[in-house]
Amino acid sequence: MGILDTVTNAVSAVAGTVANVFAGDDKKETATGTIRIQYYRSMISTPKTHKQIVKSVGFTKLNQIVERPDTPSMRGYVNKVPHLLRIVD
Repeated sequence: MGILDTVTNAVSAVAGTVANVFAGDDKKETATGTIRIQYYRSMISTPKTHKQIVKSVGFTKLNQIVERPDTPSMRGYVNKVPHLLRIVD
């Protein structure tokens, strides 16, 4: 009955994982996995590409703060337009 025990253990492990997901216990992103970005300068009279970057990050208003995943690509967006965006604590 080795195969039957293995299958039973695998099914119970999957059921436990599914229960954790529905209970909200399975959090893939932690507080350290996000960064807060602030849009602090107007994009009037900036190049079109800078405006596209600001909008693609998700900003619609001046002095708005959004939380985004802390990835190299997101930090690259902020580094492209440091005169418009900054990372806040």
